[in-house]
Amino acid sequence: MTPNMLGAYGEWAAQTMPDPPRLSFRQPIFTNVDAWRAVARARYKELLLGPGGAATPIPAVQHHFEFDGLSIEHLQWQLPYGPPTEALVLKPAGATGKLPAVVGLHDHGGNKYFGLRKITRISKDPHPLMIAHQDHYYGGAAWANDLARRGYVVLVHDAFTFGSRRIRLADVPPNIRNNQIEANPEAEDEIQRYNQFAAAHEHIIAKSLFSAGMTWPGVFVFDGQRAVDYLAARPDVDATRIGCAGLSGGGLRTVMLTGADDRIRCSCCVGMMTTWREYLLNKSYTHTWMCYIPGLPRDLDYPEILGLAAPNPVLVLSNRQDQLFTMPEMERADRILTEVYKKAGAPTHYKTSFYDGPHKFDRDMQKEAFAWFDHWLKT
Repeated sequence: MTPNMLGAYGEWAAQTMPDPPRLSFRQPIFTNVDAWRAVARARYKELLLGPGGAATPIPAVQHHFEFDGLSIEHLQWQLPYGPPTEALVLKPAGATGKLPAVVGLHDHGGNKYFGLRKITRISKDPHPLMIAHQDHYYGGAAWANDLARRGYVVLVHDAFTFGSRRIRLADVPPNIRNNQIEANPEAEDEIQRYNQFAAAHEHIIAKSLFSAGMTWPGVFVFDGQRAVDYLAARPDVDATRIGCAGLSGGGLRTVMLTGADDRIRCSCCVGMMTTWREYLLNKSYTHTWMCYIPGLPRDLDYPEILGLAAPNPVLVLSNRQDQLFTMPEMERADRILTEVYKKAGAPTHYKTSFYDGPHKFDRDMQKEAFAWFDHWLKT
């Protein structure tokens, strides 16, 4: 027996997932990609168990200013649940007409105190922890800013449980937060303590959502679709040219949002492509509770969620030494998506690139991602 996280039960559990799964486009019964997508996407959305109350957000503009060649709007909108969502819209200063747009999806990074600030920069003195974060994961870049400068409207919003959407300590019973309070929330030591609480609190959130008949990905997709609603309604956005991208937890949200919404015409998933088998046997301990949709592995493998976009273009960027995954399962995910896109008659609309190094979205990877968006959303 090959050692795995379930021990003697691992292979038994893995064998409950048919390969290909029941609604995989790789199944010979599916021949028309549009007909298949309608069936598979409906099942995917059914299992997402997202919240209700969908409506286009009505944002309040908190600030509107220019910084480093960009026009920046700081927005706030209220969803049917939780604290108001903070968001930024970035585009080239002085831009006119309708532009292509990208939803920039921030990472997890074990840091829920921050959200949109992880991939943006709107002043010359960002929080020191965000300078360090961008140096570690993004080659020192605020990639949402850099993409906007190329001629895009880029929307970055705080995800459920991050930044402005984080669970406040004061709203949690003392025994759950170990009597911790927020006195000076921007202090580095308090941020560290908050993130320790938030990490330990994840399993409680997941179990509570399951108890409510929802899933964490379902909430993420709902949030993401409301952001797309808002983008598509803006007069400066070409609603036929909207994409999304993100690293890690942002890559997860890229996969989930792309699979659910055909308004996403082009995607780039970074550092978050593998298989359900990988999560089951090898690496769920390295991942958040935000990944899982009970029941879905029998219908679609994890990469096939992103494959629901076919024939719309998708790019996957991965790192060979990424500690969150194993190379064999990243390569298997690539083979699955290659087969899906080939069968859909659009083999050139899918690409995977492997880079040397650990979990990251560095400047070389950003260069490829930006060129992908330029090719598919600007031409």
